Amino acid sequence: MIKSSENNMDNHKHPYYGWYIVISASVICLLTMGMRMGIGPFMEPIMADLDLSRTELSFIVAIGMIVYGMGMPIAGLLVSTFSTRFMMLTGLTIVCLSIVGTVSSKGLVSFLLFFGVFLSLGLSFLSNISFAPIISKWFIRQKGKALFYLSTGGMAGIAIMTPLEMWLIHLVGWQQTLLIFAGVFICIVTPSAIFVMREDVPKGADSKGTVCKQERQVSTDITLRDALKTKAYWQIVLGLFACGFGMNLLGSHGVPMLMDHGYEPMVASFGIGTIGVVAIFSTIILGQIADRFPRKNILFLVYFVRGLGFFGLVLAATNWQLFIVAISGGLVWSGSIAMSTAIISDLFGQRLLGILNGWAFFIGHQIAAALGSFLGGRLYEVFGTHFLSFSTAGALAIIASLASIRLPQHISYPKQIKLGEQHNLVK
Repeated sequence: MIKSSENNMDNHKHPYYGWYIVISASVICLLTMGMRMGIGPFMEPIMADLDLSRTELSFIVAIGMIVYGMGMPIAGLLVSTFSTRFMMLTGLTIVCLSIVGTVSSKGLVSFLLFFGVFLSLGLSFLSNISFAPIISKWFIRQKGKALFYLSTGGMAGIAIMTPLEMWLIHLVGWQQTLLIFAGVFICIVTPSAIFVMREDVPKGADSKGTVCKQERQVSTDITLRDALKTKAYWQIVLGLFACGFGMNLLGSHGVPMLMDHGYEPMVASFGIGTIGVVAIFSTIILGQIADRFPRKNILFLVYFVRGLGFFGLVLAATNWQLFIVAISGGLVWSGSIAMSTAIISDLFGQRLLGILNGWAFFIGHQIAAALGSFLGGRLYEVFGTHFLSFSTAGALAIIASLASIRLPQHISYPKQIKLGEQHNLVK
């Protein structure tokens, strides 16, 4: 039996090199998700300084979410055409120049251009979706685990960056806070791109290595059109739609919602941050079982419990209720993107992963993210309550859980020749 070189971490003193890539990508995603999902603490000071209404700023954030999603297929093209390193350095350059333009903005148009468009594009090049292809190259047997650990960076971004941003904004202002993060991006992304990211996977770590029991290798004859015609792909997109709507509603309006409900600003930010803190540890646990149970079952659990959490969050009336809901939601807050990515890889193959993942994230996650960010502010201004937007997020998550549990384990294509029909898969 051929053993994957992922097992080197067990057989030798030095860890398998792929884990260095996961760690580096996770730290970068911490910064990216913190900047993209941690907009809540910036809302009030930006509205005050630029004289924007909540609807106007929500509209800008919504535009940013759409651009962030549009950048995913572009990032996938850059990775396949050039390299992960090129994509990272390009994204870093755009992010830094956009932050300089953002802090110099004096009105709606310039802020929309630099913060809503260019910063979102740059951050999309440094997102977890952009790192998924290189991680999937390095991992076969523990692909689900590695992708879950990549999600830890995003969860840590919510947990760490939300209260940190609130603290820095009170200390030095929102413009200086953005400039500080630009410097941090430079110090982390540059060495990671140059010294850590390697596209050349050693023999034994590629598709010839160990195949976990739930993975099937699919034919290279499968086309993008074949994949887009399948019901399963759109079930995954539906799940990502619910994920994007809820996550970005929470990121943009979670802190303002809790403040409107009478919570102190730091209590509100720590309440939202608690979701990310718990998710960091739950990701480790979920990562351990990601390759042992059907991925669709895990995805069902993630969406269903998350849906209940949105209802609980908007109805919480005391500090202890808030933190109980935050802890419960944090247990399943991570994993939807990781599992969706792994399922796409399982069903459609590594070759199409980048483009299918990018389009699924744009069509599903980011269009919903724009709706969640905009409707969170608009529905509150029209009806004077956050219940409509947060209950919608809860309902969408529960619908996504029902769609996820019906996903197939594999798909048969007319031109597909399964590896399992020719040889026995390594169990």
